[in-house]
Formats: sequence, structure tokens, C-alpha cells
Amino acid sequence: MKIGELARETGVSVRLLRYYEEQGLLATERTPGGQRVYGPDAPAVVRRIRALLGAGLPTRVIAEVLDCVCGSEAEIEPCLSPMLVARLDAIDEQIHDLQGARSSLAALVASTEGRQLATAD
Repeated sequence: MKIGELARETGVSVRLLRYYEEQGLLATERTPGGQRVYGPDAPAVVRRIRALLGAGLPTRVIAEVLDCVCGSEAEIEPCLSPMLVARLDAIDEQIHDLQGARSSLAALVASTEGRQLATAD
């Protein structure tokens, strides 16, 4: 399968497919003319990459775990569970920190708006 066909089948741009290749996520061979040729499993690999990116994993982590993804894009080997749970915990901590920052900012905005209303009276 050529890169244009893979792009059409997966809905991923040619540029992004090249990036996946550069990152070691997507294997390709070259024709004597230098064109990229992907194996029959390439669409499934691209879907797995997209699912892992959608879960917030950076490409460097995806490169480490991609071989442990089995079946559909959402099925992983149990040995990956601790790493994914740690990533989930980190995201939960970021959410908590952002909620705290949001509350503080909202209080500042409310305080500023309250002072503006008092001066307008």
C-alpha cells in the first residue's frame, strides 16, 4: 500500500504518516524508485497510534508500547497497565491543579468585577 492510499484509508495526512515513520512508529519499505510501501497491517497500526495519542500518550511512549497493543486499537497487554495507570494518575493531578488555578482566577475576576461595580455606583 502506498502512502496516499494509507492516508485515504485512515484519514491521516501524508505528512503525519511521514512523521510517524520518523518517530519509529510506522514501518515502511521503499520501492527501487524510493516510494514508501506499507504492509497490510499499516491501517491497524495507524489506528492504534491515533488511539494512544488520543489517550494523551506522547510519541516517545507510544514507540515503547506499540508492540504491546494487540487486537483492536484499545486492547493492550496487561503488563502495560501499571504504566498507563501512572499516566492516568498524572493526568488526574494536572486536572486537580488546573481546577485549583481556575478557582483562584475566578475569585480574582469576581473580586475585580465587584470593585468595578462598586466604583461605578
